[in-house]
Amino acid sequence: MRTIFVHVKCELGRAYQVADTAVQQIEFVSEVHSISGQYDLLMKCCLADDIDIGRFVTEEIQTLPGVRETFTMIAFKAFS
Repeated sequence: MRTIFVHVKCELGRAYQVADTAVQQIEFVSEVHSISGQYDLLMKCCLADDIDIGRFVTEEIQTLPGVRETFTMIAFKAFS
């Protein structure tokens, strides 16, 4: 299992709609947070090892209605 974090910039007034759609429609999105700063949302996604990260982001997240831009970070290790 691999974890990625996707920062999402949304069209004006669409952040909550994008967040709701992502949680309901994308199987591998585990959390969505509204954030301050350059981006509107932060999505935590847990992907199976055989899933292509680039394809997942471009086909599943970037195509959501209301998404303008994404920035993806790959997590290496989780500390508890």
